[in-house]
Amino acid sequence: MPRMATLRIGTLGAARITPAALCKPARNVSEAEVVGVAARDRSRADAFASKHGIPKVFDSYDALISDPDIDAVYNPLPNGLHAEWTIAALEAGKHVLCEKPFTANAKQAEDVAAVADRTGRGVMEAFHWRYHPLAQRMVDIVESGELGATQRIETALCFPLPKFSDIRYQYDLAGGALMDVGTYTVHMARVLGREEPEVVSAEPKLRTPDVDRAMRAELTFPSGHTARITCSMWSRWAVQTYARVTGSRGSLHVINPTSPQLWHRMRVKVDGSTRTEKFTRKPTYEFQLEAFCAAVLRGEPTLTPPSESIAQMRVLDAIYLAAGMTPRGT
Repeated sequence: MPRMATLRIGTLGAARITPAALCKPARNVSEAEVVGVAARDRSRADAFASKHGIPKVFDSYDALISDPDIDAVYNPLPNGLHAEWTIAALEAGKHVLCEKPFTANAKQAEDVAAVADRTGRGVMEAFHWRYHPLAQRMVDIVESGELGATQRIETALCFPLPKFSDIRYQYDLAGGALMDVGTYTVHMARVLGREEPEVVSAEPKLRTPDVDRAMRAELTFPSGHTARITCSMWSRWAVQTYARVTGSRGSLHVINPTSPQLWHRMRVKVDGSTRTEKFTRKPTYEFQLEAFCAAVLRGEPTLTPPSESIAQMRVLDAIYLAAGMTPRGT
């Protein structure tokens, strides 16, 4: 492809996450421009485009991904449609920023990665938290050895979602607490654990026989440290959002690592001494969009490439199996 100065992005659908994840960040990222939106409901697409200053509206997803004036696609569709439309966009020559979870299961993630390799187009999973300086600082502290040998990791993300008609509770759309808030807890545990874990056990709380409203799982890593992930969309765990690493010399505790721009607290305790650290309120989504542009426009590596997404989906599949449930999309 010819070298571009600005990445022209089209969004599939008018999902609730799109303004925060794409439209608003693009106003502050000079290399990004949102130029198109497609939705199955044309009136909804028109209203969305008008509200967010998007110049082109498409009657179908196919029309958007076929447009030669669009360089990249943002895919915030329901989980069960991620693989289908990411592959379609890649085949149409577009780069893709795909919302988490990358796909419905590991096999689909492998399929997406294979198409990306064949087409030579970039695809990046939208784990926005990982692109914020707070996340990198967490990794640096663990890798520095300041905490000593890692012993235990605990991550949690819980919030109440009592609207059970929401697509996040639909099995055929790859719904479930683990596939929504749980993706963050697993991803944080993997990033901080610095190895790929095995799933020891999993305890679901069910909304329906095949859809979890909450999940807790125990993991173990090759070097011997362990982890627990806790996620919920409806349970007694109510509101929780944290990551904690305990080592042989000390601990790291971060409140709200997923959206630190709203509010956060990092506390490091080593050898009896405690300190706190503060970070920029610049949104995680701006850092993420900058990284996506850098990858497409200049070939810079990303922190969430397809290989990382495949490993992530394998753990999610394994947690469902350990819970006595069926992985999504199978």
